[in-house]
Amino acid sequence: MTYYFRTEALTVGYDGKALIEDINIGIEKGTILTLIGPNGAGKSTILKSIARQLSPIAGTAYIDKEDLMHMSPKEVSKTMALVLTKKLSAEMMTCRDVVATGRYPYTGHFGLLSDEDENKVTEAMELVNVLEIEGQDFNKISDGQRQRVMLARALCQEPDIIILDEPTSFLDIKYKLEFMSVLQKLKKMKGLTVIMSLHELDLARKLSDKILCVGDRAIDKFGSPDQVFTEGYISKLFNISDELIAFAKEKNIL
Repeated sequence: MTYYFRTEALTVGYDGKALIEDINIGIEKGTILTLIGPNGAGKSTILKSIARQLSPIAGTAYIDKEDLMHMSPKEVSKTMALVLTKKLSAEMMTCRDVVATGRYPYTGHFGLLSDEDENKVTEAMELVNVLEIEGQDFNKISDGQRQRVMLARALCQEPDIIILDEPTSFLDIKYKLEFMSVLQKLKKMKGLTVIMSLHELDLARKLSDKILCVGDRAIDKFGSPDQVFTEGYISKLFNISDELIAFAKEKNIL
């Protein structure tokens, strides 16, 4: 099968020291791929390496047969967008100002937006339901609104792939559900491919097409939610007792 996105013997880490070796996965366009695993296992390192914030130690990743490591920064920006949990420093910027910065791969040296760019900003804000707050101070909106504004900013890049590192961190259940419904809508409307990490196993199970399980310095399993969420596996991956798993299921946590 020809995959839209795939990795080939990808090894990631820091300062030349491998953290996770030999990552080999492939997904089709319009797939939601979620990374799960214990804290510190290397999920963020994988995402940052795919997004070229970190240089892989070995191997590579391909987008539609193009070697990601050989693409120019501008080409990458037009193909892939990254949304991190780290808060953006946006002093004296409105929500629309923040979203408009996503057009930087398409503007000239002076960063002036054309009418087409302005239309793309409006379209992105409409898609994630934040157009009504476009004039508000970005630093004075709620965490849930801020996360959607950052998603709109990423959409302004017109990417085929969006990478999100723990996008629901610090959000209450209402904003988590709203954010995830937006991702599903974008997948259906635009064929967007989503690669993200999540702590919430219930959301990962319901939302994802594929799940990558990151264990102790290794990829432990890769497959559909039904293939991953099997009897006893999650307790093994996270090193938690069967009794705690049973309690989580009883309380609808898992």
